[in-house]
Amino acid sequence: MIKIKRALLSVHEKEGIVRLARVLEKHSIEILSSGGTAKLLRDNKVKVQEISDYTQSPEMMHGRVKTLHPRIFGGILARRDADKGEMKKNGILPIDLVVVNLYPFEQVSVNDKVTLQEAVDNIDIGGPSLIRAAAKNHEFVAVVVAPSDYEMLEKELDENKGSVGKELSRNLAVRAFSLTAHYDALINEFFSQKFGIEGHPEILNLTYSKMFDLRYGENPHQTGAVYRELKKRESSVCFSKQLHGKQLSFNNILDVNEALELVKEFEEPAVAVIKHTNPSGVASSSSIKEAFERAYGADSLSAFGGIIALNRPCTMELAEPISRIFVEVVIAPKFNNDALKLLMEKKNIRLLESGDMSKSDEGIDVRTVSGGLLVQSRNCPKISPKDLKVVTRRKPSKEEIADMLFSWKVNRHVKSNAIVLAKGNATVGIGAGQMSRVDAVKIAREKSKGKCNGSVMCSDAFFPFRDGIDEAALGGVTAIIQPGGSIKDEEVIKAADEHNMAMVFTGIRLFKH
Repeated sequence: MIKIKRALLSVHEKEGIVRLARVLEKHSIEILSSGGTAKLLRDNKVKVQEISDYTQSPEMMHGRVKTLHPRIFGGILARRDADKGEMKKNGILPIDLVVVNLYPFEQVSVNDKVTLQEAVDNIDIGGPSLIRAAAKNHEFVAVVVAPSDYEMLEKELDENKGSVGKELSRNLAVRAFSLTAHYDALINEFFSQKFGIEGHPEILNLTYSKMFDLRYGENPHQTGAVYRELKKRESSVCFSKQLHGKQLSFNNILDVNEALELVKEFEEPAVAVIKHTNPSGVASSSSIKEAFERAYGADSLSAFGGIIALNRPCTMELAEPISRIFVEVVIAPKFNNDALKLLMEKKNIRLLESGDMSKSDEGIDVRTVSGGLLVQSRNCPKISPKDLKVVTRRKPSKEEIADMLFSWKVNRHVKSNAIVLAKGNATVGIGAGQMSRVDAVKIAREKSKGKCNGSVMCSDAFFPFRDGIDEAALGGVTAIIQPGGSIKDEEVIKAADEHNMAMVFTGIRLFKH
């Protein structure tokens, strides 16, 4: 047990500190403090000694230097046995409890309008130093870094007559080091962005806050939790508001992310139906209702138990057909009141409100591999009709070009090898995640159930042989959009010409693994 005789209290967030100080007083624990914390305690009739009086050194530089003193850090870092002589020689008294929270750099830095000076002024120096010192010496010192832990500390002190157990002290030290690592990572990220450091850093510091534990991970035998970025860059599943239904699962979150990212590709009304991270159907139209009908109808069998994303508010005319089918999650910018009321009659459906459908190519995409991480940029070039290189004798029609650009947007979100068949700004067949490209074409054609006649085909990478073109022709595909770049391009173009197809190259591969 650590007997607490002297405590240092220095907090920016004052919530709960007076109550904690009174508990310390009850156990005859001396209190050292400074600045606003000391004033608050005195105003509430709590006996406190100013740190500057204790150190015989005044606060300097408008408070930038106040706790950085040997009598403070010696009292925290001293081993109560090995350093006893030096403590006595230098007039250092032991400090057994450190209660500190930090300047709000996190809250300040996420403000888009923050100036560099404001950010610098909110970088805490003394606080992290006190926390690290106390956590390092956790065998003799307890450290508390969050008001949410005060009640736990108060209970511990009451149950142990002013002492803290070693197990709690160790747990508090872990929390303390976690906080300082998080704090430094935030500062590192802010300055890297502010000063325009480009490329991928030599050391990658990532910091996310925990939203909640999941019931399990991808499978029931795995544990899981969900974390999110500290700053909202764009609409996302992690920053959406859940309006109804039980907690999202690990797999729900993956699927909702894919659905939302897909409909964010479109400025016009669009709907995506996702199953196991791949779209079963996608459509865009001048009407969100028509987009839903065509997206769901593209493959209603696969859509059973899927995820629906809308890039327009969910109205009653959408809620009514959705309420009649089995859907795991619906995410939309907003739900009209009558639509929400109807859908909430379904006990097991989850409803998420994303807010505005903002989209950003900033940030990084991070994936784990055993022993490491893969990191890449999120950006993807945009294409327009003028970017399409026609390589066949027949040029695509205006309608075919529109469907090509639509299918290209969808294909970005289909697992490789990926084939998307589309007609009239709606998918009619999708072949996803196949080991051979020709098999992806066959599956997309079969899934279309004949609807691919007169459609365009998008491939996420080049065709290595002409067989994919021949398979597409069997389904009545009239035009193809693909990156090009195969050593067999000439053979592939010849096949397209034989079938009177139009083919364009984009020069952009869309692999998604």
